[in-house]
Amino acid sequence: MEKYVLPHSSLEISRLIFGCWAVVGGFNWGPQDKRDSLAALKKAYDQGITTFDTAEAYGAGASENLLAEALGAERKQIEIASKVGPGDFLPQDLIRACERGLKNLQTDYIDLYQLHWPNPEVPLEDTLGALQQLREQGKIRAYGVSNFGVKSLETCKQSKYRISSNQMAYNLLFRAIEYSILPKCIEDEVPVLCYSPIMQGLLTGKFSAENDVPDDRARTRHFTKERSQSRHQDKGCEALTFEVIGQIKAFADELNIPMGNLSLAWLLEQQGVAATIVGGRNAEQVKKNMGALEVKLTPDMVSRLNKITDPLKKELGANADLWQTESRVL
Repeated sequence: MEKYVLPHSSLEISRLIFGCWAVVGGFNWGPQDKRDSLAALKKAYDQGITTFDTAEAYGAGASENLLAEALGAERKQIEIASKVGPGDFLPQDLIRACERGLKNLQTDYIDLYQLHWPNPEVPLEDTLGALQQLREQGKIRAYGVSNFGVKSLETCKQSKYRISSNQMAYNLLFRAIEYSILPKCIEDEVPVLCYSPIMQGLLTGKFSAENDVPDDRARTRHFTKERSQSRHQDKGCEALTFEVIGQIKAFADELNIPMGNLSLAWLLEQQGVAATIVGGRNAEQVKKNMGALEVKLTPDMVSRLNKITDPLKKELGANADLWQTESRVL
């Protein structure tokens, strides 16, 4: 497994990170067997993934609990990335949230602690100061942000505190960060960790048409605002989305590469990307995702995938919030 050293730290992460949201099940994911969750986590580690991304928000601590149960004995061999929600950005609240996370994870330190979404109501410098305090106390090794746009990243740049990463939604079907956020991250030397890299199954061929996608997975701006769980006011672009998926699938078939693996490999080729965060609800899904590491893309292949997805990139525009018209990515 290739590794990546995050800046302003000695933290080395695996370029494939296991995302620990789906293993909780429930909202957006449906029923989940705990035995499958534990098996998926263990399989990821056995396959060479050493970095695991979680958050208190994932199942109200349940995700952190699962990670501790599955891999607590391997604590010194893994890197834990967790996140604190914007409601806890006041310094005293952030410190308490970190203590809850340490308890849930059954550990005395978190490797990478991330601000989950921007909160313009709390001075960012104060929040970063609390993260630095936790680092100096040895409770975290490094800190980063998630869903931070150009304005918030500029505030981080002007701060005396140095962030090590920005976690963003990024995949072949959602390239919004390429307009301004990714160039800003590259300029500021803030590596990107990509979440939703296979777009909740859309980039694996799981769904053949828009009507096959259940409402809880059709909340993004790709789908019409008429979907029952939609929070945006966009018209959606369902026909174009599935036209593009079809073209990606045809190209993957031409290359004899599973579409999901091709999609992950494309992300790993992008400048400024440190790692992709990909989940797996059972051991078999984890094993399939690992095939991405065996895919070697040429510049022509990357260019072809860019060309296929450019119309969708243009249609969705620069709003890096997958779910809302009024972007929370500030």
